[in-house]
Formats: sequence, C-alpha cells, structure tokens
Amino acid sequence: MAVPTRVRSQMRRLGLRRVNAPKRTPGHKTKSHVVMAKQGSTYKVIRFGQQGVSGAGSRPKSKAQKARRKSYYARHGRTNNKLTAKYWSNKTKW
Repeated sequence: MAVPTRVRSQMRRLGLRRVNAPKRTPGHKTKSHVVMAKQGSTYKVIRFGQQGVSGAGSRPKSKAQKARRKSYYARHGRTNNKLTAKYWSNKTKW
C-alpha cells in the first residue's frame, strides 16, 4: 500500500525519508526526535524525547544509570502501540 499524498507531504516537510523511522531534531525547542508512525492504516506524527537528555543506553554501566532506567520504566512501562510517544521513546532513547 502506498503512502497517502498528505502523509508524504508532511514527511517531506519534516525531513523524514521513511515511515516508522525516527529522526533526531536538534533544532527543535523541546523535543529531541520526530517520527511518522504507522500502525495498520493510521498515520501520526509523533515528537518525543527531551532535548539534551540521553537515555541510559542499552547496557547501563553505573549504578546511577541503572537507577535512571529503573525509574523510567516504573513511570512509563512498555507498550506495543506505535502511535504513542511512550513506544518510540522506549525504543529509541532507552
């Protein structure tokens, strides 16, 4: 199924090349990433992540990083809904 014209023009404006592929946005005032999310036949632009803050990485090394990761998951949990900032933040930054 082809991407609708309206969605394609939004992606071009945001500088996105593919659907479900997050991109860093260093010029945005508050959010660090943007993605055109697609689940089923629904498309949605999602901005997520705090500018200037990194996650704890895929393998946190220090006690502080482990504590940050544990706290993050306690607040946010996990989800399989690609149309939420929670999903993309979890996948990209943590």
